[in-house]
Amino acid sequence: MAGHDHHRDHLSLCLCDLIRLLWSMVLPCVYLSLVLALLLFLLVMGVRIWLQRSRKARLAQNSSPTVAFFHPYCNAGGGGERVLWCALRALQNRYPNVSFVVYTGDHGVAGEQILEGAQQRFNIRLPHPVTFIFLKNRLLVEASSYPHFTLLGQSMGSMFLGWEALTAFVPDLYMDSMGYAFTLPIFRYLGGCRVGSYVHYPTVSTDMLSVVRERNPRFNNADYISANPLLSMAKVMYYCAFALIYGLAGSCSDVIMVNSTWTLGHILALWRAPSRTGVVYPPCDVRSFLNIPLEDEVEGEGLDDRKCHSIVSVGQFRPEKDHRLQIRAFRKLLDRKGVGPGGRDSLRLVLIGGCRNQEDDDRVLMLRGLCQELGVTEKVEFKLNVPFDELKRELVDATIGLHTMWNEHFGIGVVECMAAGTVILAHKSGGPKLDIVVPYEGGQTGFLADSEDSYATAMETILALSPSARLEIRRNARRSVDRFSDQEFDASFLSSMESLMGKLE
Repeated sequence: MAGHDHHRDHLSLCLCDLIRLLWSMVLPCVYLSLVLALLLFLLVMGVRIWLQRSRKARLAQNSSPTVAFFHPYCNAGGGGERVLWCALRALQNRYPNVSFVVYTGDHGVAGEQILEGAQQRFNIRLPHPVTFIFLKNRLLVEASSYPHFTLLGQSMGSMFLGWEALTAFVPDLYMDSMGYAFTLPIFRYLGGCRVGSYVHYPTVSTDMLSVVRERNPRFNNADYISANPLLSMAKVMYYCAFALIYGLAGSCSDVIMVNSTWTLGHILALWRAPSRTGVVYPPCDVRSFLNIPLEDEVEGEGLDDRKCHSIVSVGQFRPEKDHRLQIRAFRKLLDRKGVGPGGRDSLRLVLIGGCRNQEDDDRVLMLRGLCQELGVTEKVEFKLNVPFDELKRELVDATIGLHTMWNEHFGIGVVECMAAGTVILAHKSGGPKLDIVVPYEGGQTGFLADSEDSYATAMETILALSPSARLEIRRNARRSVDRFSDQEFDASFLSSMESLMGKLE
């Protein structure tokens, strides 16, 4: 009995010694953590005070408040750039006493040339000047800089690029118009700015997780990963962790605008700020197309009597636009068509889009190589960074408007094709499926497809329709796009921005 008590006492002493040892190890770590947290807090506050002094010095020289847009690719010709210029035009018209700044990474071009390019591409002229802040480190957000862990690399890079922008100019209101959510906490907590965002596409989404879980190879899921269950599991964990951090960064935004129902669902799930989030459809230049009489394109003659039927695609040459699918589907269509009037000799595919960088230029070369491989080089035409007038002319002359991006966040090119009077054939997903190619007053507005065969079949069906049937679809489509006009965007955008702009004046 005494031995048992002695053993118990010895065990109690061992446990006490173990607790003392652990406490002696933990306590310094706690103190160190508190000291580091205090130092970090003091550093953040010091940086914030320094930046605030910079802003106060600016306001002392010029009392007008300043709104800054973060758009490193503002000289490109995509839908995101059209949103930027329309947003600036709307704000300048409503708030003439506010100054505006654009952070851009474009080099070798002056601010006047950027504005001239916006007018040529989008038919947009700003009523007042804007100031351009030219950033030197745009390479940090280039996907080509991060062969692996691209999302994380670009996001970290955007934080450094955002820091460069903030130290170059401290605005009163910061707007992220390109989807770099990780810049929001930098401007809010370090710069002391009010922040807003217009989200075209979530950086990570549940659809991306599904692709990896189901091990489907896509442009953002390499074959060697989709073929390996362990790598696929690791990538799912990486995406989940990234989605958590992405949501925390995005939730810093005071006002959140998204461009479609599809984007809204994902942003609500990730950023969890429903009271600050709303849909603002992007502006589509439909007015210049609506004056074109549809009847003139089909009056009298049937489709088979026309000498040439063009199938036109409008979209930047990015991998997710899936121009390869367009070319392969077009080749299948040619294989199904015979010779003679209305046959393969009457068809051509026109790919219109902008190239942002060397990576996009290389992609165009690859697509030209695919055309040569499939034997359709003479029937596929590439038109890069074309002026607005040429874009309009191609759309007006087109028979079919083609779109193939899986889960396109919205689809400005789809709307433009519908307004121009083409019969639209879009991907059966995302914005085109949920918001655009939907019945209008019970009538059909276009076609949807999701594979090479279904695209080829749909194009064949459209070409075989009678002129009156096509005309009815085109009329329905044209009437339905009024909700995507510049005027509708201006009203919705200004309404969303009112709470932020009202605090500046």
